[in-house]
Amino acid sequence: MIVSLNGMAGIGKTTLAKKLFQDPFIVSCYSKLVFVTIGPKYRLADILVDILTQVNPDIDEIMLMKGEKGLAGLKRMVQESLKYLRYLIVLDDVWEIDLCFVLLELFPDDKNRSRVLVTTRMQEVADCAKPLNICNIPFLDKKESWDLLREKVFGEEEPCSYRLEKAGKKIAENCEGLPLTIITVANILSKVDKTIEYWNEVADDKRNSVYKDAYEQMSKVLYPSYDYLDQHLKACFLYIGAFPQIFLLDVSQLANLSSAEGFLNSESVHYYEETMDYAYDSYGYFDDLYATNVIMFDNETFDFYLHSSFWYLCNKEAARTKFFYALNCHGDTLPEEGIESQRRLCIRNNVLLAIKDVHNSIASDSKVRSLLCTDYFHKYPVPLFLEHLRLLRVLDARSIRFYEFPMEVLKLVQLRYLALLYNGNLPSSISKLWNLQNLIVVRHLRIVKSVGNLLYLPIEIWNMNELKYLYTCGRDLPHPCCEGSLLPNLLKLSGVGPQSCAKSVLEKIPKLKALSIDIELAPDATEPLTCFDHISHLHQLQELGCYIMNPTLKTEVVTPLAPLSDFPSSLTKLTLNGLGYQWEEMRKISSLPNLTRLYLECYAFRGPKWEVRDNEFQSLLHLEFEDIDLEQWTFENCLCLPVIESLRIAHCYKLKEIPLTFGKSLVRIQVVECNPMAVKCAIKLKEEWDDKYANRERLLQLDVRSSL
Repeated sequence: MIVSLNGMAGIGKTTLAKKLFQDPFIVSCYSKLVFVTIGPKYRLADILVDILTQVNPDIDEIMLMKGEKGLAGLKRMVQESLKYLRYLIVLDDVWEIDLCFVLLELFPDDKNRSRVLVTTRMQEVADCAKPLNICNIPFLDKKESWDLLREKVFGEEEPCSYRLEKAGKKIAENCEGLPLTIITVANILSKVDKTIEYWNEVADDKRNSVYKDAYEQMSKVLYPSYDYLDQHLKACFLYIGAFPQIFLLDVSQLANLSSAEGFLNSESVHYYEETMDYAYDSYGYFDDLYATNVIMFDNETFDFYLHSSFWYLCNKEAARTKFFYALNCHGDTLPEEGIESQRRLCIRNNVLLAIKDVHNSIASDSKVRSLLCTDYFHKYPVPLFLEHLRLLRVLDARSIRFYEFPMEVLKLVQLRYLALLYNGNLPSSISKLWNLQNLIVVRHLRIVKSVGNLLYLPIEIWNMNELKYLYTCGRDLPHPCCEGSLLPNLLKLSGVGPQSCAKSVLEKIPKLKALSIDIELAPDATEPLTCFDHISHLHQLQELGCYIMNPTLKTEVVTPLAPLSDFPSSLTKLTLNGLGYQWEEMRKISSLPNLTRLYLECYAFRGPKWEVRDNEFQSLLHLEFEDIDLEQWTFENCLCLPVIESLRIAHCYKLKEIPLTFGKSLVRIQVVECNPMAVKCAIKLKEEWDDKYANRERLLQLDVRSSL
C-alpha cells in the first residue's frame, strides 16, 4: 500500500514522516525500514544504493557503485533484497511522478502489509496513492500555532505571563499556520529579551523585521518550490507577489493581466484557443501553481493568495531579476534605489502618486511597460502623469477613484490592458487605443445608476477589434450603426444590461464565450425583459450569468421578468440570481448536453418542491444553490444527476429533504447554515454512500457549517 503526505514547503511533511518512522510500535511491525530523502535534484543510482545499504547494512557501498555495470543491476538487487520482507519505505521529498513510478515498480507486493510512504509538494506525485491514502497536510489553527510557538520559546519549564501570552497568540496567528514559520520566529524571539513592549511591536505589525528575518532564513527551504517551476509558471507566480500581502486575487483578474503581460502564450497552454475549454485556457496556469503548493486557494471566496513566506520570496526574487519594482514608500523612489530601467512598476501606496518627486522618478523611467496600482482602495483622486510612459502596455488603476476620465490615457496606444474606477461616460476617443485587449471600467460602490437612466459605451467601441475582455459595470453596448461594426475577438463580456442582449448586438460578437448580465429593476417593473431571447445566436458561448442587482422578492410566486429561452448547446456554466422562476422551468436548462456547472442564487427559482426527472442534467458535475426557498428536493429515480461530483447548499432555511440516491461519482457535499433536517439528510446520505461504495477506497467528503 502507498500512502502520500502532500503539502506546502515547511508544513511538516518530513517531520511527520520521521515521527512515524521512529515510532516504536510502527518499528515493531516491520522487518526492514528504509528512509530515503530525494529532493528535486537526484541520481537514481544514488537512491538505489541508499535503499540497498539500509536494507543490508553489511553490503559494500563502494562495490555497489563500481561492481554493478548499470542501473538495471541495481534495480534487480533492490527488488530481490526486498522480496518476502515486510518493509516500510519512506520516500521523502519526491518531486517527479515518473521517478515515483520507477521506484514503486521495484518494491515487491507480497501481500504482507508492506507500506511505502511518500512525502511531496506536488499534487500529481501525491496522486500515486489511492484517494483514501492521500493526506493533504493542513495549516495549524490558532490554538495549535500558539501551542507550538510557546513550546519552542519557553520549553516545558519556563512559565509564560498572561500579557506575553496575549501578544504571543497574535504573533503565532501572524505566522499563518505554517509550522516552519512558527518555529523560525520562535527561535528569533527566544534569543532576545522577552518584554511585553517588544512582543507587542512584533504582534502589531506583520512587516516587523522578526517576520522578514524568519522568511529570509526559510528561503532555502522555499526556494526550490519556485526554482522547480516551468519558466512561464515562474512569471505568473512572481506576478502575484506584486499585490499586497495576504491579498485575495480574483482568478479572472489574474488571467487577464497575465495574458496582457504575455505570460500565457507558451506552447503548453494556448490561451483562448477556440478548440479548448474557455475556463481552462484562462485559469489553468493558476491551477498548475496550486497543484505545486506555491499558491493557496480560499474556499470561501474562490480566490487565490500567497502565504506571506512565499510573498516575501516573490518580492525578493522580483527585485533580484528586475521582474517588477515595488514602491512602498517615498524612499523607494530615490535614484540610488534603482527605479530606472524597470519594466514593471508596482505602486503599493497610492498617495505616492501625489508627490512631485515620485512623478519625476517615474518619468525618468521611459521603459516602463506595466504600471500596477495595487494599494487598497483610495477614494481621493491622484494624478497619474502618464505622458512620459508612452510604451505602457498594462495599466491597472482600479484602486484609485477618478472623478474625470484621465484623458492622458488615450495617448498610450500600446496599451493591451486598461482597468479604471470611473463612474461617468467613456470618451469616444477610447477607440484610439487600437491595441487594447482588456478594458475594465468599474464604478464606485456608493454610486448606483438610477433606474431608467441608461449608460451606453460610445459607438466607437465597435472599432476596437482587438478587444478580448470587456467589463462595463452598468454600461451597455450601443446598437451597431453600420454593417461593418464588429468585435471579432471579444471572448468575455461582463457587467452589461439587457439592452446589450439585442439580436443586433449579439450577432456582432460571434466568438463570445462568456457573458454576464446585470439587471437593475425599476420599483414597479412588470414588463418582461428580453435578455435571453437571442442568446441562442451565440454558438460558442460556454459561460452565462444573469444577476438581478436589486431583487424585489414577494411572498407569492410571480411571473419571472426574464423568461427563459433556448440556450446554446455549447453552454458549460450557468449562474442565475434573483430571477424567481418556477421549478417547472428547470426543464429548459436540464437538457443542455454540455452543462457541467449550475449555480442558483437568491431565489433564482421559487417554490416548495423540485423533483429532478430521469435523464436530466446528464453532464452536470457541480451544483450549487444558495438562498432558495426550496423545502423538498427529490429525484424521480436513482439515475438522476448520474455524474455529479460536488454539491453545495447554503442558507436554505426551509429545506427539509434532499435526495439520498446520488451516484458513485459524488466526491463532496457542503451544507452551510441550513435547516437541521437538511443537515440530517446530508449526514444520512454520507453514511449510506460510504457503506455502499466502501470498496472504492474513497469516502464522501461532508462539510457542515452551522451556527445552530
